[in-house]
Amino acid sequence: MSTTNGGQQGAGANAPQAGAEQASQINVLAQYTKDLSFENPNAPRSLQPQQQPAINLQINVNSKALSDTDFEIELTVEGKAEAAGTILFTFELVYAGIFRLANVPKDAVQAVMMIECPRLLFPYAREIVSAAVRNGGFPPLMIDPVDFVSLYRQKMQQAQAATPPAN
Repeated sequence: MSTTNGGQQGAGANAPQAGAEQASQINVLAQYTKDLSFENPNAPRSLQPQQQPAINLQINVNSKALSDTDFEIELTVEGKAEAAGTILFTFELVYAGIFRLANVPKDAVQAVMMIECPRLLFPYAREIVSAAVRNGGFPPLMIDPVDFVSLYRQKMQQAQAATPPAN
């Protein structure tokens, strides 16, 4: 995905304008499953029809710089389904991508890595989880869309709370 200058077309649409800043770009260089685990510890008993399970999900985003412009972003999705005190299934997925950020202001790089990059990875991670749960003998798990802006803000607040005040 890249941002452009408003979708203009023509010979000069992509040419830099004198004095104008170049548009920010996010390029996906690769994406891959880094780790996938699915457990159905009580099969076949857990596959019998029962009440609607309680499903707990945790989503986390981590980043690692590979160069000045390239970053590995990991989207971790963990979940567990329980019914009547019995674990039906658990899963953990670490889905990652290599992103190249070009012309992104330095003060916006962290937000782009923690919001826009996982937003691009999420639909693929969601499909992998859904298929794993379905292949485990359960109805596909359709994870609701994630508000990565709120997740980023939460993480920033936690980081600030963990930092001791300067004296």
